Parts: sequence; C-alpha cells; structure tokens
Amino acid sequence: MMNTVMKQPVSRGQVILAAKDLVKIYGSSQNPTRALDGASLEIRNGELLVILGYSGSGKTTLLNMLGGMDKPTSGSIAFRGREISGMNEKERTRYRKEHIGFVFQNFNLIPELTALENVELTADKKEDPRIAAHMLELVDLADKKDAYPAQLSGGQQQRVSIARALAKRPELLLCDEPTGALDSETGRQILIRLEDLVRAHGKTVVIVTHTREVSRMADRTVIIRNGKIIQEEINGQIVSAREITW
Repeated sequence: MMNTVMKQPVSRGQVILAAKDLVKIYGSSQNPTRALDGASLEIRNGELLVILGYSGSGKTTLLNMLGGMDKPTSGSIAFRGREISGMNEKERTRYRKEHIGFVFQNFNLIPELTALENVELTADKKEDPRIAAHMLELVDLADKKDAYPAQLSGGQQQRVSIARALAKRPELLLCDEPTGALDSETGRQILIRLEDLVRAHGKTVVIVTHTREVSRMADRTVIIRNGKIIQEEINGQIVSAREITW
C-alpha cells in the first residue's frame, strides 16, 4: 500500500516538486523517439510557472510526468520529498487524486452532466457541501450551473474545467495548453481569470504552452526544445540559458 504524501504546511517559495534528468523514450529499440532528454526542473510553492516550447518539444510529455499520468524511462521525480516516478498505476492514481488538478486544452467535460455536476466530480462535498457551487461563482458561471456543456461556449466550458480542477483544492494545478482550443480574445480572458484565481488563492500552477504571450503572466518561464530545458526566465529576465532561443 502506498504511503500517502501528507499535506503538511509548505512555505511559499519552498520546492514542492523536483524532477531530475528525466528521459522518456517511446517506440521500439530499433526506432526510438526521445521525447525528453535529461530535463530537470523544480517547482516552488505558490509560483506560476510556464513551460514554453514548440509543438513536439516535449512539454506535454514533461507535464504528464509531473502529474503522474506517465512514467519516465529514467530520471527521478519527487513530490514534497517522496519519489513518485517509480510508483505503480494504483499509487500514481492516488497521487493525482489527492494532490494534482488538471486543466486540459479540450475541456474534457462529461456531456451528460450539467456544469455543476461536472464540478462536483472532484469536489469534497463532505468537507464543504457548497464547494462546487462556490467554484462556479468564482469563474462567473453561477447562472450556468444547470447548463450542459453543449449549451456553453468554449470559453465557458474552459471556465467550468478550471472550476472543476480547483474544486478538489489541489496542491499543484497543471494546465496543458488551456487556451489552445479558444479564439485569441477568449483565450486572453481565460488567462486573466486563471491568473486572478491562482493569485487570490495562492495556488501553485504550471502552464504548458507554445505561445510566448502566455509567459508574460508567469513568475518563471522555462523553455524546452528537443526534450531539453534550454532557458529559464524570472519575471521576464533570462537567468540561465544553454543556447540562443527565439
């Protein structure tokens, strides 16, 4: 049985997740694809981190490793000091359930459920019976609680997705191209709303994107190319670089 990572208080700025020398190889030994090639990364409590890279750079693969949705071929990932990269599927499922929230590009809402019911899927109603309704209020969708996904715009569906992720009160929120399926103005509004929510609630957030503009909201940005992290920026200023990037 897995020893659960207990939710002890963590000071702002303390490292809560550390990935070291991650390698991920797909395919056969005769025709391997190296999606990650020695990527190392630390995530600090309370920060908004953007992982920036072109399509095929390895950014989504890296996010999947951090969220326990996939295992690295080699390397290590430690969440609050506990190794997770070697967990079995049952243990990784529990890790995701207890500590991680996800926001995906394509919303992943259940079409047969209302907005409120979709949010309730992750909410701990025993702890707070109104948590799902409250999260919809935070994303300005209280009046849409009985609407089904097909009755909502793309931006509204993504706000439901954000509310659902936050309803489980995750220690780490992972967002995979959260504006990728939206037009530019709707995407901008979603980012503003997301940033407001995470700042107000002190959440630790990682956003994967191919769009440089998204990094303007970040405390820290890391740039990934060909499976390697090649540059780090803090508040827009380059602090380390392995090669010249765009």
